[in-house]
Amino acid sequence: MTELEIPRELLPADGRFGSGPSKVRPDAVASLSAEAAGYLGTSHRQSTVREVVRRLREGLSHLWSLPDGYEVALGNGGTTAFWDAATFGLIEQRSQHLSFGEFSAKFVACVKAAPQLGDPEVITAEAGTHPEPRADQSVDAYALTHNETSTGVMMPVRRPRNTSGEPASGLVLVDATSAAGGLRVDPSEFDAYYFAPQKCFGSDGGLWLCALSPAAVERIERLGGGGERGRWAPHSLDLAIALENSRLDQTYNTPSLATLFLTALQVEWFNENGGIEFAAGRCDASAEILYGWAERSSFAVPFVAKPDERSHTVGTIDLAAGVDATHVAGILRRHGVVDTESYRKLGRNQLRIALFPAIDPADVEALTRCVDWIVERLA
Repeated sequence: MTELEIPRELLPADGRFGSGPSKVRPDAVASLSAEAAGYLGTSHRQSTVREVVRRLREGLSHLWSLPDGYEVALGNGGTTAFWDAATFGLIEQRSQHLSFGEFSAKFVACVKAAPQLGDPEVITAEAGTHPEPRADQSVDAYALTHNETSTGVMMPVRRPRNTSGEPASGLVLVDATSAAGGLRVDPSEFDAYYFAPQKCFGSDGGLWLCALSPAAVERIERLGGGGERGRWAPHSLDLAIALENSRLDQTYNTPSLATLFLTALQVEWFNENGGIEFAAGRCDASAEILYGWAERSSFAVPFVAKPDERSHTVGTIDLAAGVDATHVAGILRRHGVVDTESYRKLGRNQLRIALFPAIDPADVEALTRCVDWIVERLA
């Protein structure tokens, strides 16, 4: 059965369904190639690169219609580095965390290890669901995850409310790594919306970006800078230094120029075609195809039980016990349809399929036909 040959007419036009690194649009790669001679290998302190950073920061502000006073900052290291930076520059004393998957749990681990912070309040939920934040006067930062990449659960971004319905006073920090650019969000509901660009933004990793409210900026500037100005932090993890450099349209240390360029192009592709409604609309269409197929299937079912919690950017589909998901994914991979395996630590008989904006919904439909074809023959 490992010699099964899927008919070419069934295969997706592009077989990249990875949840990060994600598909990079061929048009974006061609644009990078066309500009390479005058861009790659040039100084990130000069206007050629700083113009790309300016386009990126302004493009993100436009994409989310950020209110006056909000700023876009960026730095090297990806979301993992941002978690470390947040322990120095955004959490003052104590934070509350929603933990419902591998990545939301990693931020908890960072905070627990930070000697300058109190023990965090952690609210957990079983994989495939999400918990709810609750207002707590002892907390000065609430850590939410817009989309849990490991399990395919999305949750709305909302400030915790106290018993009288008023928003809690702490900052709302949102891990948006697999959500930003693919799910809708109201900027008034967050203070820091941070992400890396190797998912919805069709680029490579190694960079973090963050939309910051005035309240978040105030805290960063008050806590950051080191020495007598504030709390000590390594310069590469000091958000005050990152913000200062971002305002100059540059990063503190040398970034990947290709990553900056591809991310800026993706943001411009979104904005030129209708903004966040265009980008999220493509994800909506792909999600409708994937989950509709699984609900009709005799051997597949959406892992996330509640329809409104099923991610529109990372779909997780459980297969029946008699169908080996690893075997199915292996056959797909041999045909150039790649990265459909389940998240390794979840340990389920499952396919995990990215639904990011760059992925054509028609290719998601073709993927489901391929899975049907394979399972029919394996049976």
